[in-house]
Amino acid sequence: MACVNDSTSAPVDVILPCLDEAAALPWVLARIPSGWRAIVVDNGSRDGSAEIAADCGATVVSEPRRGFGSACHAGLSAATAEVVCFCDCDASMNPARLATVVQPLLSDSADLVLARRRPTTWGAWPLHARVGNAVLARMLRHRTGVRLRDLGPMRAARRTELVKLGITDRRSGYPLEMVVRAADDGWRIRETWVPYLPRTGRSKVTGTWRGTWDAVRDMRKVLRT
Repeated sequence: MACVNDSTSAPVDVILPCLDEAAALPWVLARIPSGWRAIVVDNGSRDGSAEIAADCGATVVSEPRRGFGSACHAGLSAATAEVVCFCDCDASMNPARLATVVQPLLSDSADLVLARRRPTTWGAWPLHARVGNAVLARMLRHRTGVRLRDLGPMRAARRTELVKLGITDRRSGYPLEMVVRAADDGWRIRETWVPYLPRTGRSKVTGTWRGTWDAVRDMRKVLRT
């Protein structure tokens, strides 16, 4: 079954870090905007995620070193399009919305665009995850002056400039370090919004207080640098 376009000359590459997301992948990959390339970075899945992604026509990259940042970095290294997007593989956000996220880049009105999550149901975004996100957004504002309401994973930027940022975190701090370094370099950072759906399967990060705390701890380290 071919779900997506696998052209290496696509105008936009969509980087999809993946760890055991077999149930969500077909839905996610079927919604990648037409003509764009999906790069699924398999981060050690044991449920056949890599095989499903390949069957759906995605470019599959293997990254055995565990960590969200490791997967994002591997995807960025494999990307060739000048515009790159990041999106989770758990069906909590519809990749079709990426067309709106990249628009400020294409019109040259922004350098980094983040998608603010708006939950469609109360359970889509657990309370502990919301609290952790709000605390980090406040700390980011104090550190950089950038006012964001969400530090969510869906975002878009120009690949060449993103590589130049030299992001070093390979764990949960990767998304925040991207924003901090972009702010320090004077990037124009904008926020749009996307519906946030209940994820498919169990969350590896924000599904528990412990997972949320570990992510917040990683991100606080970034803010102290």
